[in-house]
Amino acid sequence: MTQYVIEQLARKIFHVNHWLAKTLVAVYGSHTLVVLEDLTNVTFNTDDLPKSLRNSHRSWSFFQLGSFLTYKAQAIQSAVVKVNPAFTSQCCPKCGLVEKTNRHHDTHECWCAQCQYRCNDDRLGAMNIVMLGQDWLSGVKYPEIKKLTAIG
Repeated sequence: MTQYVIEQLARKIFHVNHWLAKTLVAVYGSHTLVVLEDLTNVTFNTDDLPKSLRNSHRSWSFFQLGSFLTYKAQAIQSAVVKVNPAFTSQCCPKCGLVEKTNRHHDTHECWCAQCQYRCNDDRLGAMNIVMLGQDWLSGVKYPEIKKLTAIG
């Protein structure tokens, strides 16, 4: 990639992040809690990419979006909280079982081995993030999913 193309892409991502943050704050309004996963130090596996593209795929824009969302939310008396992402895509929101095999990447589905609850894996992650946000609202300073693995 040429430097010009990289700079163009960065400007587009910057614009999209501003637009998305502005839209979310406008739609949900003041006195809203926005809950994000704390994705600090999270990287994608780039082993299958050519060396020239590896760094660009590790420089993602979630941090930038979170920053924009935070300052725009604070301006209207809303808040953004970042929660621990551990197990958000493996925890059953009904019974609390955390099991890696609950998630089926090929079908984008989670199926709990204990209570048989089934749903889309992205929806399951979002439900768990909402629960962590509710924990934060009820006074838990650093909400996280505890790994409950015993079936039965």
